[in-house]
Amino acid sequence: MSDAITPFVPTERGITEHKQAHAELRAAGPLVQVDAPAGGPVWIVTEEELARQVLTDARFVKDPALAPADWDRRMAGLERPAAEQTSLTTLDGPEHAQLRKAHAPMFSARGISRYYDRMVAIARELLAELADSVPAGRPVDLTVDFNTRFPVSVVCEVLGVPAKHVDQAMNACRDMFNPDPNAAMAAMAAFNELADAALNAGDGVAAELRDRLPDTTVEDLRYFIFLIIFAGQPTMDASLGYLVANLLEHGVSGSDRKALDGFVQEVLRSHPPAPFTLWRFTSVEVELAGVTLPARAPVLVDLFGITVDPDRRTGPDLVFGAGAHYCVGAQLALFQMRALTEVLTDTYPDARLDVPFPELRQTDIGGTMGSRLNTLPVVLQN
Repeated sequence: MSDAITPFVPTERGITEHKQAHAELRAAGPLVQVDAPAGGPVWIVTEEELARQVLTDARFVKDPALAPADWDRRMAGLERPAAEQTSLTTLDGPEHAQLRKAHAPMFSARGISRYYDRMVAIARELLAELADSVPAGRPVDLTVDFNTRFPVSVVCEVLGVPAKHVDQAMNACRDMFNPDPNAAMAAMAAFNELADAALNAGDGVAAELRDRLPDTTVEDLRYFIFLIIFAGQPTMDASLGYLVANLLEHGVSGSDRKALDGFVQEVLRSHPPAPFTLWRFTSVEVELAGVTLPARAPVLVDLFGITVDPDRRTGPDLVFGAGAHYCVGAQLALFQMRALTEVLTDTYPDARLDVPFPELRQTDIGGTMGSRLNTLPVVLQN
């Protein structure tokens, strides 16, 4: 047990500083045992080749039913077991493959590209409202509302949730982090209403998903739609902050689509949106890196530490994971970030940070959650 390494405690640091625990984990070896947030040991994979092995090995499963029996599931951030709730993020094997197959065409690059023009329009509308809300030359803090409103507005557009429900969706996402269990229950009720609104509208991905899964219950459809709305919200909220900060500090040509995509990818590599994979558990005893893991052992892959490793060889990164559970929303995230970059460079070429880039601060709330900027004061027009 590496008692001295504490990767799950909250930290605050400058925007250019990485959380020290990731370097400590990397230095401790390819597989490191530490204390889990919900108690007991967890094994963290810190080496890329070993990580890809774990992410493609069927013995490492996602089903929370295999989590340690004494874990507080809310503290650990676990969904219900797959037997209780069908979910893309907890199923494995053929059942997962079948459900993913229904999602994949709509969330492929081709499927998401249908919504790119609307993403651009939404970014332009929201930034225009911000620019008009303050006198010229005065800053607006994008972390207050924009970094949440933009991705939530986009995902509602994609799903077919009417725009009048965006505030409800934002509040529900925020309440999922409320320690009061009643707030989380109210949030889930709100997500059900949002799902029903999208299904009744019938002109977005929610309705397409229903048509692709004709034998699925309404309850399961609602849950699938909840996951699409919520799963990417915390990471997109954070990623957009780093995107804008780096864009205004370093710049990129908005007219070059290839340059935009390269810039987005580089920001994601410098500031990976998720520090770790979601929980995996060994379904049987597994030998890994010379260590015998017992059945039901909790395992994480240190996505952040591997991605930012200064000695890492160039090649495909692990920002969105790998294997059967590669993030199904990856293209949705990439297109949103490209759209925002395009709008800022084209419409607000003189936008600037209101504080020096190195003075921006970032905080992570602890557990397995990632970091986000504390504030992002931006002058959109002089």
